[in-house]
Amino acid sequence: MNAVSGGLRLDAGPIDYILIATYFVFVLGIGLIARSQVSSSVDFFLSGRSLPAWITGLAFVSANLGATEIMGMSANGAQIGLPTFHYYWIGAVPAMLFLAVVMMPFYYGSGVRSVPEFMYRRFGSAAHLVNSISFAVAQLLIAGINLYLLATIVNTLFGWNIWLSTVIAALIVLSYITLGGLSAAIYNEVLQFFVIVAALLPLTIIAMKKIGGWNGLTSKLTHDQTHSWPGNGLTGFSSSFLSILGIVFGLGFVLSFGYWTTNFVEVQRAMVSKDMNSAKRAPVIGSFPKMFIPFIVIIPGMAAAGLGAFAGEKKPDYNNALLFLMRDLLPNGLLGVAIAGLLAAFMAGMAANLSAFNTVMSYDIWQTYIQKDRSDDYYLAFGRIATVLGTLVAVGTSAFASQYPNVMNYLQTLFGFFNAPLFATFIVGMFWKRMTPTAGWTGLVSGTLGALVVAILSKDALGNLSIGALNLTGQGASFVSAGAAFVVDVIVSIVVTMYTSPKPESELRGLVYSMTPKADFAEGEVAHWWLSPTKLAGLSLVLVIILNVIFH
Repeated sequence: MNAVSGGLRLDAGPIDYILIATYFVFVLGIGLIARSQVSSSVDFFLSGRSLPAWITGLAFVSANLGATEIMGMSANGAQIGLPTFHYYWIGAVPAMLFLAVVMMPFYYGSGVRSVPEFMYRRFGSAAHLVNSISFAVAQLLIAGINLYLLATIVNTLFGWNIWLSTVIAALIVLSYITLGGLSAAIYNEVLQFFVIVAALLPLTIIAMKKIGGWNGLTSKLTHDQTHSWPGNGLTGFSSSFLSILGIVFGLGFVLSFGYWTTNFVEVQRAMVSKDMNSAKRAPVIGSFPKMFIPFIVIIPGMAAAGLGAFAGEKKPDYNNALLFLMRDLLPNGLLGVAIAGLLAAFMAGMAANLSAFNTVMSYDIWQTYIQKDRSDDYYLAFGRIATVLGTLVAVGTSAFASQYPNVMNYLQTLFGFFNAPLFATFIVGMFWKRMTPTAGWTGLVSGTLGALVVAILSKDALGNLSIGALNLTGQGASFVSAGAAFVVDVIVSIVVTMYTSPKPESELRGLVYSMTPKADFAEGEVAHWWLSPTKLAGLSLVLVIILNVIFH
């Protein structure tokens, strides 16, 4: 693994290092405080289900605001431009609202501790085991992406060897997750959200002033980079119709709903809320900052391209668009805040991966299949051990991420493998009571294989493993592979269900929509409209539609 920064160095001064050190004092302090509140495995893995909606809502969006989000989306902004906004307004907010209003009652009301546990209750042990293993593998691969990008910041800042930087970065995240569990991760995510905004907002303002405002930015970029539709640059399709179809179906439905409604990294944040109303409001609250984040993540990437940050490079390093911009525009002091913001983002993403990984490893794999009926202290200790082992594996998987000039291509490919088939199984099983346990696990496996076949046949979805039989490249390949996973999963689930036996209806309450009394989903009386998840979701949907119209 080579240092991708290619000699790039940030000229940080003493005040920058003081700001960065101060930030780490707060991070570790939160871990130590949270440790004093951890007395059981429920405290460690689910924060005792005691957190208010505004905390879980900000943590919900901050857990996603990691290295892959900031570096990946800014890289997309530099390479592709405005079509990248689709990842937020088409590929995030609608699914977040669907999770809040439709799916969260199932998760929270059933009292499960993880998404795989929900799969266990609905489909039995085979589907549960397949989902648990695939999820654990996915989190280690994605944690590797976060860790790799975090290490590039350490490498860029201090000039240390990239492997040494990777190990140091891993130890930093490991320290506060092992200390305080999910509470430490969530409270740090809230802190990190504000640090990230404080870092990226000034950078965006300075960059836009430097380039001459919106008109100056658009004058230096191509037409495709300054118009979100039809988004051919994002999908790689020459046909505008197929590009729109890929964005709406592949990204907006399969990948988006698959990620936001079944990814335990996100769902876990809402599940730790103090009551049903708070659990439903958490994703809605998170949707409001989510729809405005692209202005401080994607726009700087576009500005970096417009300002010629990659001039003179034989192969533009889009992953480092923000670093080039920080190097060229920020004075000492602001540079320290920006570096702390990036470190915060990367640690938030990796911590979210590890906290979800240790929960699934401990509850869904170890306790369910290997060591049953042990003491709570035993599972608490195992959770900490799993966190350490997961971090070590992430150090290894970070090498895979280094092979991609734009990590979003790699990330979307992973989502197509793991999230798309899971969403198909979930959505069919939630609304079709006849779907059988056998169909649950066979659909998951078949959908994953379908995505894998498309990725191998594409030109570059799996790097050197792709053979190029299909003319699919970049993120368009991931949209098609995710769509294939969804369709194959649904077809196999239907066919297998026709020849196998379903679960008794008495076991489906809280797991299937038609078998769950509507009273179970009722929000109850709320004193103000802003405490109503449904009304808040309606407001969020209206705002995101307006943004789509303005920046079409």
